[in-house]
Amino acid sequence: MHPEQGSPYDVIIIGAGFAGLYGVHRAARAGLRVLGLEAGESVGGTWFWNRYPGARCDVESVDYSYSFDEDLQQSWTWTERFAAQPEILSYINHVADRFDLKRRYRFGQRVTAAHFDDSTSTWTLRTEAGDEYRSRFVVFATGCLSAPIKPNLPGVETFAGEELFTAQWPEEGVPMAGKRVGVIGTGSSGIQVSPIIAREARELTVFQRSPNFSVPVPNRPWTEADQREIRATYRQRREKSYYAPAATPHAGLQTKAVELSAAERAEAMEDRWNGGGVLFNKVFPDQNSDLTANEFVRDFAVAKIRAKIDDQAVADDLIPTDHPIGTKRICTDSGYYEMFNRPNVSLVNLRREAIEEVTPTGIRTTDRRIELDTLVYATGFDAMTGALLRIDIRGAHAARLGDTWADGPVTYLGFGIPGFPNMFSINSVGTPSVMANMVLHSEQQLDWVLALVEHCRANGIQRAEVHAEAAEKWTDHLMEVAEGTLFVKANSWYMGANVAGKKRVFMPYIGGFGNYRRYCDEERDGGYPNFELA
Repeated sequence: MHPEQGSPYDVIIIGAGFAGLYGVHRAARAGLRVLGLEAGESVGGTWFWNRYPGARCDVESVDYSYSFDEDLQQSWTWTERFAAQPEILSYINHVADRFDLKRRYRFGQRVTAAHFDDSTSTWTLRTEAGDEYRSRFVVFATGCLSAPIKPNLPGVETFAGEELFTAQWPEEGVPMAGKRVGVIGTGSSGIQVSPIIAREARELTVFQRSPNFSVPVPNRPWTEADQREIRATYRQRREKSYYAPAATPHAGLQTKAVELSAAERAEAMEDRWNGGGVLFNKVFPDQNSDLTANEFVRDFAVAKIRAKIDDQAVADDLIPTDHPIGTKRICTDSGYYEMFNRPNVSLVNLRREAIEEVTPTGIRTTDRRIELDTLVYATGFDAMTGALLRIDIRGAHAARLGDTWADGPVTYLGFGIPGFPNMFSINSVGTPSVMANMVLHSEQQLDWVLALVEHCRANGIQRAEVHAEAAEKWTDHLMEVAEGTLFVKANSWYMGANVAGKKRVFMPYIGGFGNYRRYCDEERDGGYPNFELA
């Protein structure tokens, strides 16, 4: 099935999420000797680890799916508009089985080191289990939200109760009935899991440092009529998505907010609010670049939120005042704000009432002691770069990636890193990644990377490395585009602001998936002029 131990593969792909699985399939189809390595015990990536109750995608299921195989599109049936974690994981397993991909993986293999050998132009990968693999090329499909953060709170190790992470939820589930539960964190995971816990727990205390805007997810089952329409128009739906700004078929208004009447603005915002979470971030073409337009959208959302909450003092705490709406990713929820009307739910505003320590029986704040049976950490991720930098990656001349990126990450198109030949990262810094439909984005990126690998193999090229000047120009362009928006005004994980000591730079490419794809097409069609092919 695989080359013998010690014999190098053409390419090793790390990760078994949407990107990694497609990469392994695409490489095998091209006749490359490919191996997949995955830390988990099976496929799924983020949908394998994030099994917490309420986990759901904020992109419509029919779009958040593979496009590379027409029969797969036509034969798989999504049950609801916004699929939940169990259905997404079931889909990923179906794809892995349909294309016989699991046999090409070694599971339970967390990569801890990746070192490049200058003399042979190959990579050696070592895993936590002590195994070693060699490959000409290595592709990191490790995910941009896959390095969870545990808060560094005084006494955190003393808690004697049940400790849970949304990003590492037990597969068998956790009963909450009769328990006093604390949830730390109000990002997407905290906002999704809390209403479900509230319905079961004796008490729920939500610890909030930074409030986020959230829009109700207008989920519903797909009807038979919906299914027929989806199958009949799938090709057109994909064609609209391939070069669209967010890699979905939904087009925004072309008229700026200030050019519309108040009634027209209200109608447009109501339509997008009812359309669902991330779509509300794209009501007007200028809402993320013009503060006046952004204020129209913010005021509309604030009124919607206040109407859901009985106690307006609680509403004051739940409404963000420190960033323009949308410059932190808008969350989607099912009853989050209404949850605070329940008598068993309370909110602790950590900006007013800080945590002094975690105790064996709960949490002590500056104002009181809160007794807890269960602590749930929904504290987010070291986004975009965290998964890579937790691996000991050494490129040409033993240069460490952590040192190379000490002043911030530098890439060309997100794929190539100067000084790290034959190495590519997927959905990483310098790509639209979290700003676009990640499944179509993954297909596009893996197609590009593996086309380069095939080009190298066909032409006897052993070493492909991006020019430093090209990476510097792309990184400058990345920041130039971001600085033309309101996104840089928020202390978001897009900027690395949720990780102490992390260099503050805007990491995704915000110029749109279609524009990004055209840059990639130009590089490929021009014969990879910004790479040294030796």
